[in-house]
Amino acid sequence: MKLKVGLLGAGSWGTTVACLTAKNCDTTIWARDINTVKEINQNNTNEKYLPNAILHKGLKASHSIKDTVKNADVIVMGIPSQSFRKVLEEAKPHIRPWVPIISLAKGLEISTKMRMSEIVEEVMPGHPAGVLTGPNLAKEIHFGKAAAAVIAMADKSIAKKLQTVFNSGLFRVYTNSDIIGCELGGALKNIMAIASGMSDGANAGENTRSALITRGLSELTRLGTAMGGKQRTFAGLAGMGDLIVTCSSTKSRNHHVGFELGRGKKLDQIINEMNEVAEGVKTAKVVMELAKDYNVDMPISNEVYKVLYEDNTVFEAFRGLLTHEVGSEKEPG
Repeated sequence: MKLKVGLLGAGSWGTTVACLTAKNCDTTIWARDINTVKEINQNNTNEKYLPNAILHKGLKASHSIKDTVKNADVIVMGIPSQSFRKVLEEAKPHIRPWVPIISLAKGLEISTKMRMSEIVEEVMPGHPAGVLTGPNLAKEIHFGKAAAAVIAMADKSIAKKLQTVFNSGLFRVYTNSDIIGCELGGALKNIMAIASGMSDGANAGENTRSALITRGLSELTRLGTAMGGKQRTFAGLAGMGDLIVTCSSTKSRNHHVGFELGRGKKLDQIINEMNEVAEGVKTAKVVMELAKDYNVDMPISNEVYKVLYEDNTVFEAFRGLLTHEVGSEKEPG
């Protein structure tokens, strides 16, 4: 029997994942914008978020959250982290018991410092919670470029079953039981991507970018393991893999924010000119609080935060990093 997937959120990644699952399952995607719903159903396109792409012909769109989720065997949340709880609460009355809920978001909720799976557990107790994450640029995957991802859940048997929902041709999906590490890797790397973008925008050079990626991996691993993630997770697809692509690609939203900051643009202007959410901008606030809570030194994150929220310049950020005490490569800092 074919599973039914209800996917909430029709941004570029949500739409891409819906097209992947539509190859394996009956899939309905919810969009807030009625015009997007009509476009998907009538033209098999979503030009705002996936220009020049033809969507899977079996994908159906709906303007009703109820109709999207009421018969679904799997719920996929393609909703940005700061809106995640609200949309899930709207869907809650219509979701059948015990249905797995999978997050695509790579952020942390500002008000609670929660990961998305923790929000699922709080709002929807009894529902298996998971995350699909990894080095995944939506447009490349939609146009058939090879990629790999991780489906992370505490229950290995459910994760294995869901592999067949998302796995598709050149999109290879692995399982991982370390949901904490996978979620934190996806959230924390966005701040490093902003730092890398700042470096590229300021024309600091490829050596600088390499150093930022490497020290950034060390930094996010320190906080991630302090919060309960497994160290090996941060050396895998959800950690190093996602970090490399997000810090190096002009297709990355967070790198784009950093790049424009490096060129001298103001944050408000950059955000206003973007179609989609760069999760790292708001996640930076949460991460600085978590760094204090867990007593973890995070110099790169701290300098990014100062640029985003304390009006520091990119050059002041690099000066701050250069004056940070240098210790052993294996030690914090």
